[in-house]
Amino acid sequence: HVETDERVESLGAAKALAKLVEEEQPGLVILGKQAIDTDNNQTGQMLAALTGLPQGTFASAVNISGDGGDGKIQVTREIDGGLQTVELSLPAIVTTDLRLNEPRYAKLPDIMKAKKKPLDVKSPADLGVEVASKVKLLKVEPPAERQGGVKVGSVDELVDKLKNEAKVIS
Repeated sequence: HVETDERVESLGAAKALAKLVEEEQPGLVILGKQAIDTDNNQTGQMLAALTGLPQGTFASAVNISGDGGDGKIQVTREIDGGLQTVELSLPAIVTTDLRLNEPRYAKLPDIMKAKKKPLDVKSPADLGVEVASKVKLLKVEPPAERQGGVKVGSVDELVDKLKNEAKVIS
């Protein structure tokens, strides 16, 4: 658990996570696809670049085989044309899609046991990383409003509008 009062952007989070990966040497690092606050979809990719580990993004299914130095993970993700599956050597970084898993709900006794377990809390300074934001959000604007579409009653009317109004066919 890394705790800070500062606003942390994607690169700062990736640097902190890279230090933890270096310290703990996990076989697999799983992150969400994107952060709820910035919606950037960058941290997982930056973490992979900083650690030099292979990455699978937007995972909707995973399959792990082998262990130790010869472990592999197959990551399946949805793309426009269907599904894409890649195989990575472990250790690896995987970012997940909502379809990957249905969360389990913890039972009350398990929640109470978890509350009693110590939580290793570190600060960015403990990890030797600077997480201060280097990006200033200037403004957010909604997209320009578009004109509503036109319903047509027949194929002939559609062809006429495409020829004479939109001028996309001749």
